Amino acid sequence: MPWPPASRPGGGGGLGAAAISYVAVDYLRHVSPAWHARLQPLLWTALAVVAVSRVPFYRHWSAELRSALPFLASMIFMLSALLFEALSVRFVTAVLGLDWHSDTPPLPDTGQWLLLALNEKLPHAIVEILRARIIGLHHFLMLFMMLAFSVLFDSVKAPGLGLGARYMFTMAIGRLLRAITFVSTILPSARPWCANARFRVPAYPHPWAQKYYVPYASDANAIHQIIREDVAYADPGEYLTDFRPDWGSMSFLINFLRPTASEGSSWYSLLKKAGGGCNDLIYSGHMLVAVLTAMAWTEAYGGFSSALIWLLVLHSAQREVRERHHYTVDCIVAIYVGILLWKMTGFIWPAKNTVKERRLEMLEKIQGQLTHAAKDSDIDEVRELLQEIELGSRENQSRDPSRAMWLFACATIFFSITIVLLAFTWTSDG
Repeated sequence: MPWPPASRPGGGGGLGAAAISYVAVDYLRHVSPAWHARLQPLLWTALAVVAVSRVPFYRHWSAELRSALPFLASMIFMLSALLFEALSVRFVTAVLGLDWHSDTPPLPDTGQWLLLALNEKLPHAIVEILRARIIGLHHFLMLFMMLAFSVLFDSVKAPGLGLGARYMFTMAIGRLLRAITFVSTILPSARPWCANARFRVPAYPHPWAQKYYVPYASDANAIHQIIREDVAYADPGEYLTDFRPDWGSMSFLINFLRPTASEGSSWYSLLKKAGGGCNDLIYSGHMLVAVLTAMAWTEAYGGFSSALIWLLVLHSAQREVRERHHYTVDCIVAIYVGILLWKMTGFIWPAKNTVKERRLEMLEKIQGQLTHAAKDSDIDEVRELLQEIELGSRENQSRDPSRAMWLFACATIFFSITIVLLAFTWTSDG
């Protein structure tokens, strides 16, 4: 079942007004908690009542049912990607130990310097607006939910489940690429105290790091020699070993999660506590969610409200940098990766709709010839023209990019599984 192509902006300004009201009312929690406690239940009740009242008049249930299976498949794909990401987050935090996180200084970030400089130049009121916690991750997720449910009001082209499937599928690809990116090179956190405050991993490095990193980390001559020899030559001495709980068939994860005696009862509980991690995770997962929401809103609805959401994306990005949750590079990369991924899935997924549109375009082009042939009772000419349409449609189907989408998804999953199997083989042999 294809996801819906970009629909034309329409449906009035009701959705935009609802979105602005949601963000504004939720921000009252910081300005006036009392008014927030009164207005938020009223807003949610009003939105729920209006949505339920539209359900009996919804005309696209068949399209929603056809989109249910892709929606569930995309959800499973996204949950699998999040599980792989959680494993990667814990690994990059644990492999070098807590001492490395507390002792390693943050990277120089010119974006952070720029914001500090602007604090000195801009009026105080503008600086306070930039510092304000206007919008967060849960806001962007809820804004997308509002967008998807707006199919009930014909504000967005149905099916809503199709739009949700595309959103989750794109999110899953982005999360997998993110995990592969930040696990490739471990970068220090912009908040050096974070790991010690949140994690209980060993203070010392894993034997991998003790052998391949520690002896060469601060010695320029050692780095020159390892470049020349391309072999780990230093003798690390006796390895400091880790606690090894009995996790059965999942025991190979011990080398990645590095549990301690106080938290080693379940590997799954460790992954649930991984959260956003503490070292730098390039690129920003929060910004990826924000950009995908803005892209979905712009494509499906458009209008003034989409411009406002992009302003909120930029505000969220500078806050991520200002509060040192991420480096500037993390937010910049997340913005263009999110845009490119959304464009990619928009090109790949709606292949069947594209075929139909192509067929209609070809029919419109030869409509005059068909009419003329029909008036002349030239059946052979009519047959040739119809055959031309059919051949053009088959040629377009042969380039059906939905196959490429599934191949890409399968290749991504296969790549992730291969990494895990290689790691399992490595740890089993070692």
